[in-house]
Amino acid sequence: MSKWSKYDEQIADIYKKDPDFPKRTAAKQLLPDDASPTDIDRLRGYIRQKVKKMSRPSTVDKTMDSHNLEDVSWSVAWIKEKGISLMVRNPNHADSKSLDEIRDEFIQDMEQYAPKYDKIDYLSPSDPHCLIIDIADLHIGKLATMMESGNEYNTQKAISEARGGVAGILSKSSGFELDQIVFIIGNDVLHIDNTKRTTTSGTPQDTSGMWYDNFVLARKLYCSVIESLSLIAPVHVTHCPSNHDFMSGFMLADSVHSWFRNNPNVTFDVSMRHRKYYQYGTSLIATSHGDGAKLDKIPYLAAHEVPDMWSKTKHRYAYLHHIHHKDLFKFQSGKDFIGMTVEYMRSPSGTDSWHHRNGYTGVPKAIEAVIHSKDKGQVARITHIV
Repeated sequence: MSKWSKYDEQIADIYKKDPDFPKRTAAKQLLPDDASPTDIDRLRGYIRQKVKKMSRPSTVDKTMDSHNLEDVSWSVAWIKEKGISLMVRNPNHADSKSLDEIRDEFIQDMEQYAPKYDKIDYLSPSDPHCLIIDIADLHIGKLATMMESGNEYNTQKAISEARGGVAGILSKSSGFELDQIVFIIGNDVLHIDNTKRTTTSGTPQDTSGMWYDNFVLARKLYCSVIESLSLIAPVHVTHCPSNHDFMSGFMLADSVHSWFRNNPNVTFDVSMRHRKYYQYGTSLIATSHGDGAKLDKIPYLAAHEVPDMWSKTKHRYAYLHHIHHKDLFKFQSGKDFIGMTVEYMRSPSGTDSWHHRNGYTGVPKAIEAVIHSKDKGQVARITHIV
């Protein structure tokens, strides 16, 4: 139910007196004197929709009224009458939330939290390293059951595995002096991209939880991880757009960016570019989801897209995702190839029905990290088996 529904009776009374009443004026009259322009605009839009329904009730509205479908005990109904066949979603059901409600909750969270981040004076290590943490293909919202695929995976399991994986990686990397952390986000962090429970391209998925709950849980996960990492070293957050959540993944990355907008210890690269690049010392670090350009084109693309960065580095790596298992390819200098190592990162997500049915099972499930030296490239790999 909308937050503005408490004004329904007053809106109806105003409409009865004057069907053509000015909507913005009515919104200002209904709201407190100190209401924000944003709330006035939102209530005005709500009033317009209510008036439209009152003046021209739709077939759905008429049918719902005739069947007395106003309670909250049902979520979806299939109405079949002469000349009518309608699948109707109940807007009053507890599982229904509007985009405005999601946005309002996010704003309230930010207003309540309102962190004030001070710039941290990090120690300057004598032997500095960069830790790259990559929670690849977490798929928050994926559902796997023990009965069908031999493993359990759901929203709660995904969040738990991610938190445990980051903690395990930090513990295992404690022997290295860090002056930089790169945290890679995106990469199918969310399992679906719409209310129809499909990927961006429309492939149906077995799901756990509601899409809006999973979005909020993913945001809270990322924010808490980034905060903890920033206490160790400066953090650079890189977003990789992906095929399961191309749209919602970007919105999630943008929300996290907004959360840390006043944090001088965290930087972001959350654009929609499919390939991202970062330089640490003599290392060129490229990241991409892995569902786009063919693997053997990655070195060419890097040399073409960031020629200055390429010319200033000796050690070049591309970290890809998408296929959920380890695959390593080395390109050596000579012919048309420029030196670069391209590899896929493992995923911690469970084996759902489709993957089990098609035999994509049996690979280690893990969250991985790599450590780069300032001048020697990748010097260590950390694997947290889940």
